[in-house]
Amino acid sequence: MSPETQTTAHAATELSVEIGPVAHGGHCVARHEGRVVFVRHGIPGEKARIRLTDAGESAKFWRADVVEVLEPSPDRVDHFWHAADSLRSWPHGHPPVGGAELGHISLGRQRSLKGEVLAEQLHRLAGVELSTEVEAVEGAATVTDTRGNHDGGGGLRWRTRTGFAVTAGGRLGMHAHRSDEIIPVREMPLAVDAINELRLWDIDLQGIERVEVAAPSNGSRPLLLLVPVPGTRAKRISAILAQLPADISVASLDPLTAEVLQLRGRTWVHESAAGHDYRVTGAGFWQIHREAPDTLVGAVTGFLHNGGFLEPGGVVADMYAGAGLFTAPLADAVGATGSVLSVEGAPGTSRDARKNLHGAPQVEIIQGRVERVLRQRPRNFDSLVLDPPRAGAGKAVVKQLIDARPRAIAYVSCDPASFARDLGYFQQGGWSLAGLRAFDLYPHTHHLETVALLCPAPDGTRMSVVVPHRAG
Repeated sequence: MSPETQTTAHAATELSVEIGPVAHGGHCVARHEGRVVFVRHGIPGEKARIRLTDAGESAKFWRADVVEVLEPSPDRVDHFWHAADSLRSWPHGHPPVGGAELGHISLGRQRSLKGEVLAEQLHRLAGVELSTEVEAVEGAATVTDTRGNHDGGGGLRWRTRTGFAVTAGGRLGMHAHRSDEIIPVREMPLAVDAINELRLWDIDLQGIERVEVAAPSNGSRPLLLLVPVPGTRAKRISAILAQLPADISVASLDPLTAEVLQLRGRTWVHESAAGHDYRVTGAGFWQIHREAPDTLVGAVTGFLHNGGFLEPGGVVADMYAGAGLFTAPLADAVGATGSVLSVEGAPGTSRDARKNLHGAPQVEIIQGRVERVLRQRPRNFDSLVLDPPRAGAGKAVVKQLIDARPRAIAYVSCDPASFARDLGYFQQGGWSLAGLRAFDLYPHTHHLETVALLCPAPDGTRMSVVVPHRAG
């Protein structure tokens, strides 16, 4: 965005507005003299004073943060994290950090707002009228981590993976939303205790550009990935290593090549889910909520089993398979007489899948782009699992999947907009939404996860959506 279309972070205009409906992306819609303003840190129905953070006379819309609540919603609560609280940050002369933009809203209202966003995207992009409950998965006070701590049902301490920036002075920090500005932090309340107990904010990180931390929920050894500033000397890295706890693994990551270099301990972490153990190397993808792997595997296999699409001897596939989270339980379900095709584009993650599934001869692992593999290796499947990145599968891949003639597809999505768009493509190909569940796997953020069951409609019409019974 050009300089003339935006205000500076510390000299912004302030306005009084009424906060309108929630929108996809973590903000609500307000209007000022007919212009749309996307406002963060508000709640629909509130009246508030907002600070423009991205504005200009020629801009189609503006962006803003709430800095004072004039008429609060009954769903407003005290934010659990001062660094992410817009009402506390701006009076101190800086924006809030990103990553907890709904922390001022009660958890129940957070989930209802996420449900509204999902319903709006389904209506707008797929023509589907559906209201879906967003299920809580962080649990009540009885949910306890491996160190004997529980979150009290407050939606905290669920992140087993967290990324941090580093300030010019070498202090741990996080970026403000849509900004290069780094705000120093001394806690991360959404992260599991094993991450906070590292106390990385006490360490001099000069020479490091970014830090990635993984602390598996099974209590196995954490891994710290350091992304050095180009030209950082080995002596500086050694000085950082000397400050870190001795019982964690440390590696460096080249952001251009994704090459992971061992500095101490392992270059991978040991994860567990659905009765299986997984090796996940470096920055390889793994669900970040401690309960997410089991929750999503249960939803996927539940849809496929209940529909009769996942049985011994079956032929199934796992697209965008990662390290094999879904591949392993699929292999269990089809047994030795069935077959599973596992496709993953990232070379390092695909190598992890080979290690994780070396004892399952019914699994064929191919490293490559999904569209290329489907084009070169056409075959018919009983069912497919589709877990694409945030951008979704896209029109070309959806067509290829339909051409593979599976009886059903379990689609796992972390973005309601790309999911709704892809659902529209499936509908154009004569398929329908047969089941949908939504999970609040990212409390206090605007993100949610959905698992959908898609099936070809016999007459090309839309099927009624079924949400399976959930115990408890």
